[in-house]
Amino acid sequence: MKILVCLKQVPEKDSRYKIDDLATWIREDDLVFETNESDVYALEEALRLKEKLGGEVGVLSLGEERALKTIKSGLAMGADRAFHLSDPAFQGSDAFVVATAIARAISGQNFDIIFTGVQSEDMAFAQTGTILAQLLGWPHATIVMEVNVSEGGKKARVKRELESNLFEVVEISLPAVLTIQSGINQPRYATLKGIMQAKKKEIRRFSAQDLGLESSQLGKTGSMVDHQKMFFPEKKKKTVILEGTPEEAARTLMERLRKEAKVL
Repeated sequence: MKILVCLKQVPEKDSRYKIDDLATWIREDDLVFETNESDVYALEEALRLKEKLGGEVGVLSLGEERALKTIKSGLAMGADRAFHLSDPAFQGSDAFVVATAIARAISGQNFDIIFTGVQSEDMAFAQTGTILAQLLGWPHATIVMEVNVSEGGKKARVKRELESNLFEVVEISLPAVLTIQSGINQPRYATLKGIMQAKKKEIRRFSAQDLGLESSQLGKTGSMVDHQKMFFPEKKKKTVILEGTPEEAARTLMERLRKEAKVL
């Protein structure tokens, strides 16, 4: 069983965000980055399948040099090899461009399953996995909470989380793309042995040119989504405390509903 896990590096949850001068993204200079939470669960699920069925687990991350921290963390947890897609031309790319780059990078690798997190914590589009499946021509399942692969490795039975505490169980043919929900398992910690072994594992690097992608297919130019403006939510409403006795507060409330809110 050959499994690929896509890992994304995102700003830490408790970071203090500042919008950049163009008001299209955040300033990254002073931010600390970590691996996207649901991607960590996806990697743990892949490692458990490997332990059960045998095979190998690869990890892939698209990002600048700092993304190597996320890649090496995945290798230390137990992944066997890695792909690093790094090029300044990727800056500003949307899910379509990212999925296209991933599809190019793994061409001919013959993976049986590709795991991604259900969504990234910075953009939260939840699109990369499904677009990747479409580009590869593979079936896919989203918001997955349980994965069971048949002994022959030809099909997988997956449990999907729906709304209102409902779940759906579907059988899907492999190869396939599955987007994993946080909480599906308990991710392991990297051991000292794993950290030491990670230093010897292969990391294949790809630039946009290596993938055969032209400038018109990259960044904002190649993206289907255009970020026009980013801003913090404006506080337009306020809480008013009505003083006085219950009778006085009731009279004041009725007067405000009539004259200010004009709902009476």
